[in-house]
Amino acid sequence: MTAQKKRVVVGLSGGVDSSVAAQVLIDQGYEVIGLFMKNWHDTTGVLEADCPWLDDKYDAEAVARKLGIPFHFVDLSAEYRARVVDYMFSEYEKGRTPNPDVLCNREIKFDVFMKKAFELGADFVATGHYCRKETIKTASGEIYRLLAGADSNKDQSYFLCQLSQAQLAKALFPVGDMVKPQVRQIAGELKLVTAHKKDSQGICFVGKVDLPVFLQQKLEAKKGKVFLIPPESEIFDRQWHKADNEPSDEILEDLAKPYYFHPKYGEKIGEHNGAHFYTIGQRKGLDIGGFPEPLFIIGIDVDFNQVFVGMGKEHTGLFRRVLKINNNEVHWIRPDLALKTGESRRLKVRIRYRQPLQNGVLHQRPNGLFIVFDEPQRGITPGQFAAWYEGDELTGSGVIS
Repeated sequence: MTAQKKRVVVGLSGGVDSSVAAQVLIDQGYEVIGLFMKNWHDTTGVLEADCPWLDDKYDAEAVARKLGIPFHFVDLSAEYRARVVDYMFSEYEKGRTPNPDVLCNREIKFDVFMKKAFELGADFVATGHYCRKETIKTASGEIYRLLAGADSNKDQSYFLCQLSQAQLAKALFPVGDMVKPQVRQIAGELKLVTAHKKDSQGICFVGKVDLPVFLQQKLEAKKGKVFLIPPESEIFDRQWHKADNEPSDEILEDLAKPYYFHPKYGEKIGEHNGAHFYTIGQRKGLDIGGFPEPLFIIGIDVDFNQVFVGMGKEHTGLFRRVLKINNNEVHWIRPDLALKTGESRRLKVRIRYRQPLQNGVLHQRPNGLFIVFDEPQRGITPGQFAAWYEGDELTGSGVIS
């Protein structure tokens, strides 16, 4: 008698990657079920004619029919609102910039959605992410490694930087060894409706969003002043070299602080509609013209509703070398590799999706985890995730404080 086939529930999103993931699993001999989740149905702030979930559902259904697999539908919009959207609002309100895609994976796809999949008798849950998983045996049992996708141009490991060993244990990434053109080709050969569909942009499952309009559902617009800060301002005098070698806890704490902005260091050049609608490094959305170079946001103060800008993309105020992650926001995908207090390790780090990996040193201190970069980093943004890698393995991440 043959062993029973393992059952895999694929999160069919209505995109090409998850469609091909389902076919790969069928080829590998799994029993495959398609499950589409609806996460959003409020169109406030969603750009017109771009409320994609219904179209996506039809496409996902068509793919399941074509592949001959069962299709199920689950509405997770209440959980998504509570765990992702409300978190977004509260972060923006504090003047931080969250990453909803990272949250969506940790809280929804590999948690609530995973539980629904288990109700369908799943052994594993699969997604169309471009990343790879490897299992290694150690003295203390099996350990799961999260590796970058083979397609360096599409690697999505960063979005999974908050997963746990328990979540990885049940996850499969069938297209992680492929490159995007290969995936499109397979979809084309199978004549899937998703073969030539554009990749989705915007907030995970919300679609293309006019962010200020979206945020105005909860955060009120209020006029405030915009100040231009010159690059030679004393605000930016930092002795970065002190972070090298064996820096003290105090030096790290001091150098990791965002720049201290105040109107006295600049000149008023216009008005904005609410400091919490903006993010560090942002260029568009201020509508203040007449300067030789574009203006970039270098600081926001939500308490006093002030926005500070610098001229030009190389403005000193956009760059810092040290960041801090509070201890309660440090997450190790590989707990066995976690730094103990007082330990340091040289790793590769990225502070946003698609950023090339940067060299830096992680220092675990009693008052937090500090990352000291070899080179100044542009747009270190509170609320975003820093993720660190050893080789092509993502071993941990944390929220920039």
